[in-house]
Amino acid sequence: MATAKKAAKKPAAKKPAAKKTAAKKPAAKKPAAKKAAPAKKKPAAKKAAAKKPAAKRKPNAAFMKAMTPSAALAAVVGSMPMPRTEVTKKIWDYIKKNKLQDAINRRLINADEKLRAVFGGKGKVSMFEMTKLVSNHLK
Repeated sequence: MATAKKAAKKPAAKKPAAKKTAAKKPAAKKPAAKKAAPAKKKPAAKKAAAKKPAAKRKPNAAFMKAMTPSAALAAVVGSMPMPRTEVTKKIWDYIKKNKLQDAINRRLINADEKLRAVFGGKGKVSMFEMTKLVSNHLK
């Protein structure tokens, strides 16, 4: 009897499936039309995305404001007022010129006498902590 039930279920399942496939044929045409429409929009989106990098980013005014370094920081970067971005660049130039970056962990900076004054007497400072310590020397 179990096989008879299975046999009875199979034909019953096939009949609705046949109706579904008939219903799917017109539905299949509609998604094909929908797929064509987004394909047309994608190149337009790529063109818009291509235009964005062409526009130059404006830096934040707070970063570009000229700030005067303290005497300890002026020994490393110079005494002229300059933006924070330039101060950071000059400190990294000084670190690389004097080979003060730690050989094993490149995130650490080994301070020499000039940098030790800027870093508050610390001998080793992480590059992330460095920016915090340097900001204390800018007015």
